[in-house]
Amino acid sequence: MPYTPGQDLGGLTATLGALPLGSVDDFGAAWALQDMDGWDSPEVRSELQQREADHGAWQTPVYYGERPITLAGTIVAPDPAALEDAKDRLRAAASLTDTVLTVNETVPKCATVRRSGKLLMKYTTDRIATYSVLVTAADPRRYAVDQQGGSTGLPITSGGLTLPAAVPWTISATTVSGQISAGNLGSFGSPMVLTITGPVQQPQVLVTMPDGTVLPLTYSQDLGVGDQLVIDTGAHSVTLNGGVSRRRFLAVPSGWPQIPARDQATLVFRAAVYDASALLTATWRSAWD
Repeated sequence: MPYTPGQDLGGLTATLGALPLGSVDDFGAAWALQDMDGWDSPEVRSELQQREADHGAWQTPVYYGERPITLAGTIVAPDPAALEDAKDRLRAAASLTDTVLTVNETVPKCATVRRSGKLLMKYTTDRIATYSVLVTAADPRRYAVDQQGGSTGLPITSGGLTLPAAVPWTISATTVSGQISAGNLGSFGSPMVLTITGPVQQPQVLVTMPDGTVLPLTYSQDLGVGDQLVIDTGAHSVTLNGGVSRRRFLAVPSGWPQIPARDQATLVFRAAVYDASALLTATWRSAWD
C-alpha cells in the first residue's frame, strides 16, 4: 500500500537521531516499530556478601546501571532502491557516538544512546525488511524532552536603619534573595547544570531540599567579567570558559545535589561580595527511572 511521508503507523513511535520509527519518513519508507525492549527499566548493580557463620548475606547499596534498548520492527519501502537507502539511513542513525533517542509517550522522554551491538537487517521481500538495533544509554534516566531553567542574580539587601533616640529604634533590613525553584515531575532524582557568570567573588550555590537539608556548592576562586563556570551535578564536573577543569576548586561537602522525584529544590545564589552583574543560570529536565 502507498504511504504518505509523516504518516503515523499506529502503536509505538520514537525517533532515533533523525529517523522516525513508527511512522513514514520523508523518502516514503514506513518504519514500523514493533519492539522497544529495555525502555521500561535499566540494568541494576547489586552485590551480596555471604554472612560468616550466619544465615543470609550482607547487601551493598543498589544502583542502576546502564540502559540497553533494543529497537526492532519492519521497513516497507516504495521500491528496492528505496529499501537499500532506508537501511543506510538506519546505519547512520544508530551512531557509534552520542545520539538522542526520543520516545513519544504521554510526556515525551529521551535518552542519549550509542550503538552497542550488531545491526540485524533481513530481507522479507525486495521492498520489505526486518530490523533490530541495540543501543545503550550510559545514563539510565529517561529525561523529559522539554528542558526547564531559571536565572537569578545575587540577593540584594535594602533598608536597615538605627534612629538616634532615647531607646534605639531599628528598622530591619529586607533581603530579596537570589533564588531559583527547580521542580522535577518525574519518578527519579534529576541532576542540574549550573552556570555562574562573572564578575563574582567566591560564588556559592546552596541547594535546599524539601526536608530542609542544605547541600552547598562552594567555589573558592573569583570569576572575572564574562567568565563562565559550569557545574554539572550529574557528570560531577566543573569547567571554566568552555573546557578548563576547575573541579579541585569546588567544595561539595554534602554530595552532589539532585532535584528529588516529584518534588522541588530551591537554589540560593551567594557570593563573598555583592556584584549586580553576577548571574546564576540553572537548567534541568524532569527524570524517570
